[in-house]
Amino acid sequence: METSFALTGKGYVIVASDTTAARSIVKMKTDEDKIKVVSPHLLMSYSGEPGDTIQFSEYVERNLRLFHIRNNYSLRPSAAASWIRRSLAQSLRSRKPYSVNLMLSGYDVTEEKPHLYWIDYLGTMTEVPFGAHGYGSYFALSLLDRYHDPEATLEEGLATLQRCIEEVAKRLVVSPGKYKVKVVDKDGAREIEL
Repeated sequence: METSFALTGKGYVIVASDTTAARSIVKMKTDEDKIKVVSPHLLMSYSGEPGDTIQFSEYVERNLRLFHIRNNYSLRPSAAASWIRRSLAQSLRSRKPYSVNLMLSGYDVTEEKPHLYWIDYLGTMTEVPFGAHGYGSYFALSLLDRYHDPEATLEEGLATLQRCIEEVAKRLVVSPGKYKVKVVDKDGAREIEL
C-alpha cells in the first residue's frame, strides 16, 4: 500500500512519500523514510519490495558518489536518470532483477531548472511535470492533472500536494497515516513540514 507523489514548480520539485513499512496485512513500522538524498541536488523516492528498494537506493547513492569522487563533479539529473534506468534494465535481464519503482527529482544548477523523472521496475523512464507511484496514484494523478501549475510557488505546490494526500486518505481503503515531504531547489535538498 505504498504511495508517493512528486510535482515540479517554479524552480523546485516537491516529493512526498508515505512512511509505512508493511508486509501483507502486517504494519511493521510507521517511520520509514522512502525518499533518499542521493546527491546534494538529487532526491529519489522509491517503492517496491522492501529488500530491493533499500539495496538499490544505496547502490545508486554510492555509485553517484563514486562518480563525483572520480570526476570531481556530480551527474546532472538527466544523466543520473539515464544511468538509473540502464541499471534497472540490466538487472531485469539478470537472474535477480530489482523490483523497484522510483521517481528521481533534481535541480540542474547549470540550467537552473528542476527535473522530475518517473522510472518503473521495467526500466521505463520519462520526464514528467508530476508523477505518482503506488495505490494512491489512482486518485492523485487526476488531481495533479487538474491543479498542477508549472509556474506555482512553493506554497501553492504544497497546497496541491496536501489535496492529493487528503484525497488518498478519503478514498483509499488502507490509507497511509503519515507522509514525509522533501523539496529540492537551487539551495539543495531538504525536508519540510506539510
